[in-house]
Amino acid sequence: MGSPGPEIERLLALARAGDGDARGHLLDGFRNYLTLLARWQLRREVRRKVDAADLVQETFLKAHRDFAQFRGTTEPELLAWLRRILATLAVNLIRHYLGTRGRDVRLERRVADGLDRSSQALDQGFVARLSTPSERASRREQAVLLADALAALSPTYGEVILLRHLEELSFPEIAQRMGRSVDSVKKLWIRGLARLREQLEDIP
Repeated sequence: MGSPGPEIERLLALARAGDGDARGHLLDGFRNYLTLLARWQLRREVRRKVDAADLVQETFLKAHRDFAQFRGTTEPELLAWLRRILATLAVNLIRHYLGTRGRDVRLERRVADGLDRSSQALDQGFVARLSTPSERASRREQAVLLADALAALSPTYGEVILLRHLEELSFPEIAQRMGRSVDSVKKLWIRGLARLREQLEDIP
């Protein structure tokens, strides 16, 4: 689940040196992370029309094409760069589907800031409550590890956790969204969190 820090550094160095395969492998390692942010951040109206995975794929295509413009040397710097690309593409989609004309700098800043805050919330909030101190000291970005751990869960467990903790819905709202009883949703949530904690504990 997620490559260890030294592997990321190796891939980043190779990618910066022009290795296309390393670049592709490096970027793909952040797929779950960016998909989670895209789902969390996109306005609900747009999310019904655009799949977050498609937006992430467009982000990867642009990042692969423009990688020479990336000047950083660390994972946090790369994540910040990818979030900026994701934000730009998300704003274009919002303008297209919501009929916003012209460039709206405030919208662009709002989306970019929202992605940054979402990443920080994952990194410092939710994952911190589930992790041991030794895990929080990992060299990897915790938000990336959390996204990988969530992706490894069954779709049902992942859905209930995302709706509860990322979209901050109440249990009755989640039950309505998932077509289940409130009691069954609460039980799924408890079991899902236990599985998620196990996934995080297995991270080397």
